[in-house]
Amino acid sequence: MPAFHRNQHIDDPGAVPVSDAATVLVIRDGPDLEVLMVQRARQLAFGANAWVYPGGRVDQADAANAARVGINLSDADASVMLDVESGGLAWWFAAVRETVEEVGMLLGTPAVDARLLAELRTALDQDGGDGFCALLEQHEIVLDLSALHEVARFVTPVGPPRRFDARFFVTKAPLEQVPRHDSSEIVATQWIKPGDAIGAWRAGELELMAVTHRMLACLDRFETAGEALARAALRPEAAHLRVDDPDGEYLVYMPGDPEYETAEVDVEHGSIRLY
Repeated sequence: MPAFHRNQHIDDPGAVPVSDAATVLVIRDGPDLEVLMVQRARQLAFGANAWVYPGGRVDQADAANAARVGINLSDADASVMLDVESGGLAWWFAAVRETVEEVGMLLGTPAVDARLLAELRTALDQDGGDGFCALLEQHEIVLDLSALHEVARFVTPVGPPRRFDARFFVTKAPLEQVPRHDSSEIVATQWIKPGDAIGAWRAGELELMAVTHRMLACLDRFETAGEALARAALRPEAAHLRVDDPDGEYLVYMPGDPEYETAEVDVEHGSIRLY
């Protein structure tokens, strides 16, 4: 079995700052449940060449921009969901923004034509969230943030070169939108069944981070996108994760896994709802 892509551990937890991040599992029925995966470029400092889900850092302006163009979810409710004092909507907007930037798809909306999607992507590249929101307002488009369900939290292990406190979301793929990678940070995309992705990893054909594998394993328990989304919408109590890392494999376990009781408790902070 191939080893997971992982960071090298160091002794000082404060040596590398932890950045807030959001990532999203975009799923569809094709006809079986499939998830959108993207491959990171080889030259990137974090997760080079790994297959992951669209996502990235939470920006300072994301909470305000979410309030500007988002509907059906308040910052107060979002903050309660994430157990933060305020600004919880920022993670939802970051998930939407990063998906536009990396694969050119706009979540939380009805069908949007390819030309407008390209314009929205350009607006993000040139003017950031402000230009992006202005273009949405111009076309009277609002984002249904309640369509994105927060299902997990992972804090990457101590060590260089990057650390993230990442919230994971799941949502249904928007209609009639085709993912197109940016060819910069993202060099390939694919729709894949979770079980097939796990099989490709075991065969050494797909490079995965431990958390990516864990989320694939969770999705693989559902037959359709509707079943996974229905479970996510219930917001079941979060289960805390444990990690087994004797030889650098960095394997993530959750309650119900045979290895959970013997895994280490303090190696990684994380929790998951989609199980």
